[in-house]
Amino acid sequence: MKYDLNLLPVFVALMEERSVTRAASRLGMTQAALSNALARLRLTLQDPLFIRERYGMRPTPKAELLAPALVAALASMDAVVLGQQAFEPARADHLITIAPNSYVEFVLVPQLVARLSVVAPGVRLRTLPFGTDLAETGVSSGDTAMVLGRINDAPDNLVVQHIGEDGLACVVRADHPVIGTRIGKRQYERMKHVNVLPPGRLRTGLFQALERRGLRREVAVSVTHFASIPEIVAATDYCATLPMLICKRLVHDTRLKVLSAPVDLGTFPLHMAWHVRYRDDPAHIWLRKLVAEVAQALG
Repeated sequence: MKYDLNLLPVFVALMEERSVTRAASRLGMTQAALSNALARLRLTLQDPLFIRERYGMRPTPKAELLAPALVAALASMDAVVLGQQAFEPARADHLITIAPNSYVEFVLVPQLVARLSVVAPGVRLRTLPFGTDLAETGVSSGDTAMVLGRINDAPDNLVVQHIGEDGLACVVRADHPVIGTRIGKRQYERMKHVNVLPPGRLRTGLFQALERRGLRREVAVSVTHFASIPEIVAATDYCATLPMLICKRLVHDTRLKVLSAPVDLGTFPLHMAWHVRYRDDPAHIWLRKLVAEVAQALG
């Protein structure tokens, strides 16, 4: 039997998007053209493959069984084609889209931009927000080059690489009326605290760390980004428990002082994840190496 390899991206897009509309948009096809391709897929594979439901398309058991092999086949084909393309950072003219969480955007992205300006001045960087939903970033479909943050339970079509660890410390205003050179457990629990929202994985990790150590915290203010915390802490008697790499930036602010947490809150990982089809892409390999080097340099 002859197989139409043009149907392979259609199958993979439907598996990942679970929507004819989104799959068609991703592939640059009309919905009618994609529906026609799906009909040919069904005929070739002798199975309905995807069943329409109220909120999208549900893969059949056969589609679920075929998916890993077909996704791997498409990735292998991409690797063969992309592997023939040389990549020269100094001469590149690319737009790279990444999805960092707010922590990574604060501590790593500025250093990444600085490195790009030197080694690849023609490369432009665009960031998308990454909270808790990987699908919304576009990385699961391969539209976004990578996500950066704390990544758990990644889908099978993503490769996850550990690129660092960070701990937690406390920040209060320099002339705090009660807190001197350290914060005791009782002081910590009596204070009001500033927290970062939306409730992404970092927030979950901090709350879990506090719970494991039996440490209570009264959150008085919740903000959407780390950048606003120094201004709030400098103007109040509140405390913020933040990643150490952020505290490393704030230690130079004379309005603030950085102190150890009252108990050891442990560490949390920093991950980088990308679609499996980019595994052997020379440009993506270079980008991954650069991001990992920047993360290592942060300490």
